[in-house]
Amino acid sequence: MAKRTNRSYTTEFKNEAVALVTEQGYSVPKAAASLGITDKLLYNWKAKLEAEQSGSILSVGERIELLRLRKENKELRMEKDILKKASALLLRETK
Repeated sequence: MAKRTNRSYTTEFKNEAVALVTEQGYSVPKAAASLGITDKLLYNWKAKLEAEQSGSILSVGERIELLRLRKENKELRMEKDILKKASALLLRETK
């Protein structure tokens, strides 16, 4: 029995496949057959792209930016806490 491997597709390929359906008027089964992929896969790509465009889910770029901002926010909170403690110590020493 042969081992089945999952194929990986580029984002560009996925977007172009969805464009066949949304912009050029192909049916999903016809576009999927011409690209050598399953109908279900193309339906999933189409749904994901539509969800990203409507703003109901985050795109990859938005997800990366969100993680970066969360990390920066955490660092800034730590710095603020350190400055609070340092100013409290200085205030006590001056009294």
